[in-house]
Amino acid sequence: MIDKNIITELENIVGKSNVLTDPSDLMLYSYDATQFYRVPDLVVVVHNSDEISKIVKLTRKNNVNLYPRGSGTNLSGGSIPADGGIVMELNRLNKILDIDVQNRIAVLEPGVVAATLDAEVSKKGLFYPPDPGSIAVATIGGCVAEGAGGLRALKYGTTKDYIIGLEVVLPNGDILQTGSLSTLKGSPGFDLTHLFVGSEGTLGIITKIAVKLIYPAKARKTFLVMYDSVGLAGTAVAKIIENKIIPSTMEFLDKITINAVEDFKKIGLPRDIEALLLIEIDGETEDVEVSAKILEDVCMKVGARSISVAKNDAQRLDLMEARRSALPVLARLKPTTILEDATVPRSKVPEMLEKIHDIQGKYDLMIGSFGHAGDGNLHPTILVDRRNKEEMKKVDMAIKEIFDYCIDLGGTLTGEHGIGIVKAPFMEKEFKKEGLSLFRDIKKALDPDNKLNPNKVVGAKEVHLDYI
Repeated sequence: MIDKNIITELENIVGKSNVLTDPSDLMLYSYDATQFYRVPDLVVVVHNSDEISKIVKLTRKNNVNLYPRGSGTNLSGGSIPADGGIVMELNRLNKILDIDVQNRIAVLEPGVVAATLDAEVSKKGLFYPPDPGSIAVATIGGCVAEGAGGLRALKYGTTKDYIIGLEVVLPNGDILQTGSLSTLKGSPGFDLTHLFVGSEGTLGIITKIAVKLIYPAKARKTFLVMYDSVGLAGTAVAKIIENKIIPSTMEFLDKITINAVEDFKKIGLPRDIEALLLIEIDGETEDVEVSAKILEDVCMKVGARSISVAKNDAQRLDLMEARRSALPVLARLKPTTILEDATVPRSKVPEMLEKIHDIQGKYDLMIGSFGHAGDGNLHPTILVDRRNKEEMKKVDMAIKEIFDYCIDLGGTLTGEHGIGIVKAPFMEKEFKKEGLSLFRDIKKALDPDNKLNPNKVVGAKEVHLDYI
């Protein structure tokens, strides 16, 4: 429980209406997209960096845990108040402060929704490429904190490739500016900006973000390629890259996912194929035409059953929306959805896909797989019922096998979803004791009392959560 004196001080900082204590309000801030939850003691809604600084100092002085939160779309348990304390909601910091067309830079607050930024810079003839699957609701602050990727990451990179400067409230309440909010280039001292990108709110609270923008492609072509085996689809991914074609989007869906999407969207996907690739090429018009011909030849040589091309923008958007719906439509199939984020070298995609298929059979589990196959970022999605204890034991074994095989192939635990609570126990597998020790040293240097989003990423202690 939070002391009444602390509540009074919080009300003095942000106003009484922005300090939430009603159980129904608290429940709304207890979970993220993992289906785990823990109810916070209190929620405080903030509006600027000055309020945040004062609250950080107050909670630190009183030894209270503080959890920054955007829209809660993260998939790692990163925003769940696992050890009790106060959730700080940042969504009211939602202004785009500047779009500098001449220098191709946007400066914004963390509560701006990713789709809003995309739309506003587009009006100026510019383009912000990172596009997470939850683009319609995810905030840019959350994307920065998680190091989010998206469908266009193969060609354009992830969030970290576009962040040039930040304003951050540190765990002691100081307000720090890193990098630059007005220049695209600069390299003085340590790269503090990218220390905070992907830090999941454990090192500081991001209050202002400067992103670089680029010009959009002039032309694009979108393909749907059908395969009768998962292995062939994976091989096609590797062969396309080998032939020096770098699509802006190259997405994979397996049979379970295809049928779930078709049940929901009804766009005419064949139900008897084992896998499909959704591929988009963009660039100069002539280059797109040349690349499209090479891509079609490669896909057919690998053994595609069929290749179709989106005839217009409406059809293209339908296909993209179908891919973005993969997770929510899979979640309709069983009461409990466990989404993983295994990422391997793209040359190892066929092996990883086959391994996931084998694990599915070995443990008799329903696993729908989809993801950004072009950069090796796969999303095996385990569909179960958490009330079935025996099935959940098999899930734990399956997840361990997936991560072990992923690391053995030279991959990583996460390509874009972060570590949070869910993957913290596996961190030593990837980084060894020496690497994990360095992570903890950095956390301790900035947050010696471990009060800012505690026990996330570095797993200072084991945390057990309940499912919703």
